[in-house]
Amino acid sequence: MQATVKWVDGVMFVGESGSGHAIVMDGPPDHGGRNIGMRPMEMLLLGVGGCSSFDVIQILEKGRHQVTGCVAELTAERVDTVPSVFSKIHLHFIVSGKDLKIAAVERAVKLSAEKYCSASIMLGKAGVEITHDFEVIEV
Repeated sequence: MQATVKWVDGVMFVGESGSGHAIVMDGPPDHGGRNIGMRPMEMLLLGVGGCSSFDVIQILEKGRHQVTGCVAELTAERVDTVPSVFSKIHLHFIVSGKDLKIAAVERAVKLSAEKYCSASIMLGKAGVEITHDFEVIEV
């Protein structure tokens, strides 16, 4: 995997993934930014949510469950010292579908957390407390 991050000006950067996708990162005005892009730590949090959501959907679809939606709501806490790393991340999944079994969703969330999600497992090994819960919505 490769990526590049190019400084634009101030504290704005453009990151480009090896697959050719780009995103703007910027800081808040009190840190010299113009608030026109995501913060790098927000991107890291989104990466955890995206990685976990990908797993949950893949596991449920492989089990032939009729999933119609999946939203991961993430909340995170950071320490008050520099570096201001994450201390806690909580993922709340809202999974919707037809005839979804609670046990199947629970299994998918657990497998993502314990076996498949590289992002959350890596952060957990670095000392971040990562918790998960879910709800199922019948459609």
